[in-house]
Amino acid sequence: MSDAEPDLTQIIKGGRHTRVDWFSEQTPLGIIATTMTAMANSQGGMILLGVAGPTGAALGVRDADHAVDYVLQAALSIEPPLIIPVPQVQVQNGQSVVLAHIPPGMPHVYSLDGRYLMRDGIDNVPIKPRDLRRLIVERGEVSFETEVPPSATEDDINWAKAETYASSLSGIGETDTKRVLLKRGCLVMQDGKMRPTNAGILLFGNDPQRFVRSAEITAARFAGETMSDRFSREDILGTLPDQIKRAETFLVDHLRKGVQLGSSMARLESFEYPLEAARELVVNAVAHRDYSINGDGIRLFIFKDRMEITNPGRLAGPVTIDNIKDERFSRNPVIVQVLSDMGFIERLGYGVDRVIHLMQQQHLRAPSFEETSGGFRVVLRNDPVQTPDAASKTPAEVSYNGVYQGIEINPRQEAALIFLNAAGNTRITNSDLQQLCPDVHAETIRRDLVDLVTKDILQKMGQKRGSYYILKRD
Repeated sequence: MSDAEPDLTQIIKGGRHTRVDWFSEQTPLGIIATTMTAMANSQGGMILLGVAGPTGAALGVRDADHAVDYVLQAALSIEPPLIIPVPQVQVQNGQSVVLAHIPPGMPHVYSLDGRYLMRDGIDNVPIKPRDLRRLIVERGEVSFETEVPPSATEDDINWAKAETYASSLSGIGETDTKRVLLKRGCLVMQDGKMRPTNAGILLFGNDPQRFVRSAEITAARFAGETMSDRFSREDILGTLPDQIKRAETFLVDHLRKGVQLGSSMARLESFEYPLEAARELVVNAVAHRDYSINGDGIRLFIFKDRMEITNPGRLAGPVTIDNIKDERFSRNPVIVQVLSDMGFIERLGYGVDRVIHLMQQQHLRAPSFEETSGGFRVVLRNDPVQTPDAASKTPAEVSYNGVYQGIEINPRQEAALIFLNAAGNTRITNSDLQQLCPDVHAETIRRDLVDLVTKDILQKMGQKRGSYYILKRD
């Protein structure tokens, strides 16, 4: 078996479930097509032909080429035809078994004989109307952003904002604001009148939340590593451009500021996460969320050890967790285009690679991505990753943010480290630190220095009154 082939023994051992099912060679075509349809509308999966029974006995197929054609025929009987990789043939206990892979994130919503199905465990069940509409939007078959909200009129557009936007554009062959919005998909002609689309309301509306109720960002900073009663919160409403600006202000106000000491001993402040990376994730969330989902908005939560941005709506189109760095797809092309015109995002790239690079520059681990039951989450963590570049620096050259080499320090301990990196200072005593922090009790100063020794940042030399402390360079 080649490295590219799945392990058939392990697949069968795992049993039938949402993403794996099997059939004997005699199974009618329609039953196989039903399961393939349900998997294609869910998270993908694998069909085995030549396996039967609850334990997955490998009965094999008599003619492997014919069996492959049989599976492909089942896929092509689906509407629209399900295009899948050519099925593989593996030998199990001397029997040939056909493996058909249905990739996750298929580009369409599929039906069989007019039925829209999805997987529920090992069952193929009808998709509820609300879930079907959401799936249609997620797969880009229908665009929520181009629909016209009921009762919305031209008067619901903030024309001052729209005119500012239109006047900033060049090269589209229009100067009239209404025609610019028509070209961009923010207005449509309906029954002889211009009416705003959902995208137009979200981008330029006087009161966007009147029409798209959950189009908001809930931003919160928590004191610890979990949600608690100690937090600072802001509900960010308004147009999407205004939300992005206010979210950035929230980040500036609530991200902890760190320190970087260079050879000149200049004290340069930086944020616990690269501000540009945090901002990029907010812009991505605003540009790509599923605005058809009511009851939940974007959540920007900052904890002691991490920052989470959770978006309503799972990944759209062919984008998956595995290909998110390379695949490009937007469920909201109108919103993406206008935000790009405004300078918020690059039209051709959605920022994932940039965020990863910015985190690496600050010696932080790459972001993690996960799909939740109804959305998508990105997590940034503020614990530094030890790299050859970071390891070659002296302690005072490594960025810290109330945190030094992954260890929390207080302002007095920070003052001690700055002192030790000043020209001519190779040691520090209790008296030295007392002079730097004259309003602090001597016992507190002593404990601060002892704590730095315990944390393996400083090394104590000498005993009692003659003792002093030096930086540990290893």
